[in-house]
Amino acid sequence: MKALIVWAHPEENSFTHSLVEMARQTLTQAGWEVRTTDLYRENFEAVASSADFLQRAEPERLVYDDEQRAAARGGGFNAEIEKQLEDVLWCDLLILQFPLWWFSTPAIMKGWIDRIMVKGVAYGGGKWYDRGGFAGRRAMLSLTTAAYAEMCAPRSINGAMDVILWPLQHGVLRFCGFETLPPNIIWSATYIDNAARQAAMDDYSHRLLNIAQEKPEPAHGRDDFDNRWQLKPEIAPLTVGQRQSL
Repeated sequence: MKALIVWAHPEENSFTHSLVEMARQTLTQAGWEVRTTDLYRENFEAVASSADFLQRAEPERLVYDDEQRAAARGGGFNAEIEKQLEDVLWCDLLILQFPLWWFSTPAIMKGWIDRIMVKGVAYGGGKWYDRGGFAGRRAMLSLTTAAYAEMCAPRSINGAMDVILWPLQHGVLRFCGFETLPPNIIWSATYIDNAARQAAMDDYSHRLLNIAQEKPEPAHGRDDFDNRWQLKPEIAPLTVGQRQSL
């Protein structure tokens, strides 16, 4: 089994870094091959641009996803994208580790998503959701947040966490074919003491030891929808996005 951990935090000696190192050690000891990508230390370029392509299919006007699709046909990406994309194609499990900022990822990780979830590889041409380009792989969000759990529950001030994470879980990972595992969330990470942080790390380590046996979250396949992209009448909604308007 092969795991890729992509992580983002501007402080190398952060709790996020400790979580990544613990995960790497735990998975390695359990027999996994592990690769890690530290987006800040690698100075990953977050901005999508024409520099991502060795040559342009349409030099006069940049339509980024069309250029991605053209580059995917012939190895036309720059070295940074080629390396990152190869890592994703290599892994059985993708873990995205980050602090939750403004209900999302740090900008550098959003840039990684924009540039590495490549049209023509991850999606496109009928390849999306359970037929996506990364089908057969699993993915998990692992995040820290300053919020307390009761602040991110149904009827709470921030709204339910499954709603907050919907764009990442569904709009990125499931869209590209990954089966998603329940997110690993460490609550009020800014305010808990070292003992509580260690307990959270121990819980995460125990989970990682058994992660190969975890069942993915419920999700709908393409066949659950009719030709108007609506759930068929006999199909009960499984996810927050189909149950309610966001």
